[in-house]
Amino acid sequence: MTVLFDDYKLNGKTLKNRAVVAPMTRARAPGNIPNESTVRYYGQRSDAGLIVTEGTPISQQGSGFVDCPGIWNQAQIDAWSKVTNRVHDLGSLIFTQIWHVGRISHTSLQKDGELPVSSTSQQAVNSSAFGYDSNGAPSFVPASKPHCLTTAEVQHVIADFAQAAVNAVAAGFDGVEIHGANGYLVEQFINGAVNDRQDQYGSETIENRVRFALEVVDACVERIGVERVGIRLSPFGRLHDLGDFEGEEDTFLHLARELNNRGIAYVHIMDQASRGAPAMPDGFLQKFREAYKGTLILAGGMNLEKANQLLSDGIIDLAAFGAKYISNPDLVERYRHGWPIQEPDQSLYYGGNEHGYTDYLPYSGVPL
Repeated sequence: MTVLFDDYKLNGKTLKNRAVVAPMTRARAPGNIPNESTVRYYGQRSDAGLIVTEGTPISQQGSGFVDCPGIWNQAQIDAWSKVTNRVHDLGSLIFTQIWHVGRISHTSLQKDGELPVSSTSQQAVNSSAFGYDSNGAPSFVPASKPHCLTTAEVQHVIADFAQAAVNAVAAGFDGVEIHGANGYLVEQFINGAVNDRQDQYGSETIENRVRFALEVVDACVERIGVERVGIRLSPFGRLHDLGDFEGEEDTFLHLARELNNRGIAYVHIMDQASRGAPAMPDGFLQKFREAYKGTLILAGGMNLEKANQLLSDGIIDLAAFGAKYISNPDLVERYRHGWPIQEPDQSLYYGGNEHGYTDYLPYSGVPL
């Protein structure tokens, strides 16, 4: 019986256990550059076999949060290298999640106050970016109306993803996770209720819906190798004004088959049911597993019992934990010994200082 504490081979590298730190935005990198607190934060959580960093914008255009560490310039590469060195010294692997938020941004975050970009020109309703309010203070603000990318502009964004992948490897990351979930740019193409384009990236066919996602994958693979590229998806997700659409299940299963054919490092599924979205249809995860036979990670409402059941059933290979890792940097050891799990302070998720970031103690009470 496979359990969370067992090791795992990920493309020839051994993970010391099957726990993954899920990507979580923390907005604590002034100037979009990781700092010593970033190094400490990820180092503290290196009891997981694999860490996936917070969403790391591929460009200023791709940013939707104040003070998120980017991966588009040399200063960011140099700063991230301190993080990767620390995590590797502690025996874990680390991927960075390369991110373009698309329309879930605000003009205050864009160069010269330009409009955010998307697969559509329709504004995301009831959706917020973490930008600057009218007084210049960091705050959640309504997402701005986007500019619909032209076909030529789509190619520029794909190139930005590929360059971000190159930059990530230069910073010492073991690979990249393309952010294709949670209603951000990649999913704005996949989702037929949002994508209203009429070109080859439009939503009239399944092949067109997934074209952008696959071209991003292929561009990254070409630059850094297939073994270094993963992707995160959120089938049936409803965050950031995503709606249901005809052929939704078939779209994600087609995408799963295409990703399987490419042999990428992994697929990371985010189950948004724990965040208020409808549950994935009965049997969908098993169908996805049959279509995609590579390394499969699942996040969303994860706990030890759920992880061990899914691992032992062969449905997933790795289990990702989000908020629990914010407040329990030694989560694997807590599970291993049956120690209590601390609850995080949600008011301290975004922005601020060390409080709620690096000051959560392990069970021993000795700071990591």
